Amino acid sequence: MNASEELSSRTFGNEARLPRVPLPTLDATCERFLEWCGPLLTADERARTESALAAFARPDGPGRTLHAALERYDAAEGVHSWLDTFWPYRYLGRRDRIALNANFFFLFKESPEGQAERAAGLIAGALDYKLRLDEERVPPAVQRGRPQSMVQNRFLFSTTRIPGAEQDTVRAPYTDAWPGPSTARHILVFFRGNMIRMDVLGPDGRPHTLDELRAGLDAIMKAEAASEPSTGHLTTKARAEWAASREALLALGNGTALDDVETALFCVCLEDFTPADALDACDHLLHGDSGNRWFDKAVSFVVFGDGTAGINVEHCGLDGTTILSFVDAVLGASPAELSRRSGAASQGLPATAPIEFVLDDDLRKDIQDAAASFAAYAAATATTTVSLDDFGADEAKRLKTSPDAFVQMAYQLAHRRAKGLTGTTYESIATRQYRHGRTEAMRVVTPEVLRFVETIDDPAAGREARREAFRAAAEAHVRRAKECQAGQAPEQHLWELQLIQKRRGAELGVTGPLPLFDSPGWLTMRDDYLSTSSAPSVNIRYFGFGSTSEQCIGVAYVLLPDRFNAYLSTPRPVADAMHAFADRLREAVRELRELLA
Repeated sequence: MNASEELSSRTFGNEARLPRVPLPTLDATCERFLEWCGPLLTADERARTESALAAFARPDGPGRTLHAALERYDAAEGVHSWLDTFWPYRYLGRRDRIALNANFFFLFKESPEGQAERAAGLIAGALDYKLRLDEERVPPAVQRGRPQSMVQNRFLFSTTRIPGAEQDTVRAPYTDAWPGPSTARHILVFFRGNMIRMDVLGPDGRPHTLDELRAGLDAIMKAEAASEPSTGHLTTKARAEWAASREALLALGNGTALDDVETALFCVCLEDFTPADALDACDHLLHGDSGNRWFDKAVSFVVFGDGTAGINVEHCGLDGTTILSFVDAVLGASPAELSRRSGAASQGLPATAPIEFVLDDDLRKDIQDAAASFAAYAAATATTTVSLDDFGADEAKRLKTSPDAFVQMAYQLAHRRAKGLTGTTYESIATRQYRHGRTEAMRVVTPEVLRFVETIDDPAAGREARREAFRAAAEAHVRRAKECQAGQAPEQHLWELQLIQKRRGAELGVTGPLPLFDSPGWLTMRDDYLSTSSAPSVNIRYFGFGSTSEQCIGVAYVLLPDRFNAYLSTPRPVADAMHAFADRLREAVRELRELLA
């Protein structure tokens, strides 16, 4: 897009003019792949990987045929990006549970409001956003003068992931099945396992006032605990199993109840307890009581007994940057101001009605088993927080280094000291400057990172050598992040070629095994020891997600000008290593600050 072109102020007004995600050449991807996996391999593993890669990419090899098919797809009419098929497969194709494994959360900044008041304010803010979005009055995001894709905003309201036997689907507005914005007027409120439909927009589409919303929530919170087990527990099951349970619900005549849940604008989950501390709040935002959740809903606000609040997000259509903008809008002005701006009008107590599912003994047992299984799964996850209120992005800049490179180098040093090795590290890089752009998968470990962690702990290395090693690693990190932002990264490209063979191998004549995808390089590069992602906003205290493998530590961090907060998660059998990593991380930040000062 030319700088001279006038940017549209309409929410989706710049989409058609955004550049396409670049499709790298196969040769560039192969070269980059070797470069990326190389530092993690022994000489023998590298030789085996090179041999598998050469066979894949030879002139008459399977890689060429698959890449040519991808080029044709990218050029086809109606295709926004060569990743158009990849993203649904990546998220909707996963067959394990999404609760804790895929959904992510934000813990909001503190507020003096009580529970019903805080929840009413969040509802009012979300409704203001929805009504502005419907009229395309939410300003498009712009970064360094470049407009960002806003398409994901279409998945904020009335969007629900639907489990499938082979692959999930999504029920959402702005689709052929449901053209235009959501026409739903209700939200779904959970309290003590009760599911209540509450109309938050009147018949003419105007929001209820803050007082009315609060009164509606107060009335809901007078309810006794639900007598039947909550169907919400089923949303924690592995996807194909949940699909079978959903069929069983439909067979018993629960179509209307499911319809109410799936079309609701969003969820508000009211907890009847106060969290012990920020970590306790984070843990409940990540998994919580699954009877008080519907993990398939795109957006669920969670509000605790003392007004502490946050959000749980289903990831298939929404990335952190979109949710951050939404949360910043909801928390960036007073609820009274947002309610007034939305045109809220007094229209009496909001209509509420319980959503009741007809259950038989088989489904009751299914729900109870799902609840017990998920509670055990959550208990098998260890978490902790790291909070530094004397270090932030401003300090890193004063030390003349990229703030993100600084914390990523601190992670590498802490991991090496905690676990005795440098392991594969994933970092999510936003690519919303492209049409339908989402994220790119960056792999952090470079030859410079290996030299840095060795030099720092080498007793013979002087201060200058250690400082130079840090600078070289940080610069390599920034270079690679820029490559990812430019769409020049190998992993998703190769992965999509692998998926094309799975989907269309017979028709393309690529039916044999592809040794590249069993090679040490491919397997090692994707086996995370650290899975990292950042969410910078003054409106959130913590951001979090589950770990991605048996030895992985999930590192979700909020790096602000004046402070740094991270939420760590890992499987309980390796909890000691996570706690050691947290301790070493605090030390590493202090040590690197002294080194660079």
